[in-house]
Amino acid sequence: MLLRMSTLLLRTLREDPADAEVPSHRLLLRAGFIRRAAPGGYTWLPLGKLVLDRVTAVVRAEMIAAGAQEVLFPALLPREPYDVSNRWTEYGDDIFTLHDRRGAEHLLAPTHEEMFALLVQDMTGSYRDFPLLLFQIQTKFRDEARPRGGLLRGREFLMKDAYSFDLTDEGLRDAYAGMRAAYQRVFARLGLTYTTVAAMSGAMGGSASEEFLATAAVGEDTFVGCDTCSYAANTEAVVTPAPAAGPAVTAELVVHDTPDTPTIAALVEMANDRALDGRTDWTASDTLKNVVVTVHHPGGDDEVLAIGVPGDRDVDMKRLDAALAPATATLFDDFAARADLVKGYIGPQHIKVRYLADPRVAPGTAWLTGANEKGRHATNVVAGRDFTPDGTIEAAEVRAGDPCPVCGTGSLSIRRGIEIGHIFQLGRRYTEAFGVSVLGADGKPVRPTMGSYGIGVSRAVAAIAEQHHDDRGLLWPAEVSPADVHIVATGRDGQIETALEVGAALVADGRRVLVDDRPNISAGVKFTDAELIGIRWIVVIGRGFADGQAEIRRGRTGERQSVPITDVSRVIASQLG
Repeated sequence: MLLRMSTLLLRTLREDPADAEVPSHRLLLRAGFIRRAAPGGYTWLPLGKLVLDRVTAVVRAEMIAAGAQEVLFPALLPREPYDVSNRWTEYGDDIFTLHDRRGAEHLLAPTHEEMFALLVQDMTGSYRDFPLLLFQIQTKFRDEARPRGGLLRGREFLMKDAYSFDLTDEGLRDAYAGMRAAYQRVFARLGLTYTTVAAMSGAMGGSASEEFLATAAVGEDTFVGCDTCSYAANTEAVVTPAPAAGPAVTAELVVHDTPDTPTIAALVEMANDRALDGRTDWTASDTLKNVVVTVHHPGGDDEVLAIGVPGDRDVDMKRLDAALAPATATLFDDFAARADLVKGYIGPQHIKVRYLADPRVAPGTAWLTGANEKGRHATNVVAGRDFTPDGTIEAAEVRAGDPCPVCGTGSLSIRRGIEIGHIFQLGRRYTEAFGVSVLGADGKPVRPTMGSYGIGVSRAVAAIAEQHHDDRGLLWPAEVSPADVHIVATGRDGQIETALEVGAALVADGRRVLVDDRPNISAGVKFTDAELIGIRWIVVIGRGFADGQAEIRRGRTGERQSVPITDVSRVIASQLG
């Protein structure tokens, strides 16, 4: 492959686009890899399509090596299968829906669990057909409320989704382990630094679930890692250890007048100033904060819910949504309509809405909290004696320094990453829903169990760009680079012709080559564009041309080597293998 920049559909930009928020978005736009077509939708230009195809090829190769067979479903699907699985309702506003000319409802598929289950139901009938591993690489659609970050959060994106079908739980675990290993090979080949973390299954369903998060400061996913053991988890999946049982609290609940203390900070200050219960060492962690939210259940029903967390922590709405999935939550704000919910002074005792508490609010723990009367709080409010939560919920923020829930001795650190892959042990949710069964070896029907394995292919391009760039531009790993060699002809007589000849020789050797043969463009602009585009090997036909010499530059290392023009192909071969 030889690309000529004089004819290539390419326009580089000197300045960052105003709407580009993160490095990958800025650089992919500036270097001419993508172009915005619509909110959350991007056109892949020739250089970008080359990178996307190379990432796709790596994913496809490793799926096939893992024993998967490739299929391709439509993106436009009928409503009925998603009604059977209940995900038409569960997805809610997150899916694009439409009617055909006959009035039938359809959706643009966000994932294809239903269709894979139906295909297996249609195409298999015996235990001899299993285990089975299928995959596709296809465009998906989600109606993101706030598309951002270019390719990181779009409404249309390329995804690889694979599904395993086994007849036993042991088979599912083996398939899951095999795909986990395949993902590790994929991301190693793509040059991505990542962490595998425990995760929530969300609308997908299932039991075991892990995410692969590419390390990036701009990542939307927050995860934790232990400084002592190997534990790592998405913050949405962190489990809070319950506190050790303390001495029994025998003191009675006491209500105090605490005017003008609707915030935790004001309450703690007054409690110490007035030495409530004879104490002057009150802290926010001694208080119980009760946050009221409106839960939006799929199908349109809303519920008022109160969440109790220690007063030194806030409710993390992402953790709350993960815990409530497929429902979502927003902060409740109609206190005028609920006289029983006294804003700033809510307590769990005798509360008239469903009440879920943080695991730290364990039976026997005593709290300073609201008395459900304006200007009044209560001390010695004991969980299990004065109130009993309707359940526990993981909704409080996770903080650096929190104890590790696995080893108990280590501390958690907070990191950020980009989700590039997610694997699930789905189990039988979808095969049960669609009545998928086959005859087992004993002649009795067997219900297959499923695993689901996704990679965001287009998002992986952005993740690679996030990890492989500097202040001058992109710097692609060899496996996904749009070309192996970028030849820059600085423009004097004969140099462009020679550059094309060198390029042809490299192509004959099996290399992919980009030649900057643009006439009347300054050498400075060409070098700036070469660094912006980010191909690691640059061959310059310029200053040494009259002496028959070319210069070979290796990425951003500063390494430069002068070689005879006739030896360029040989030298490149010795470097690239």
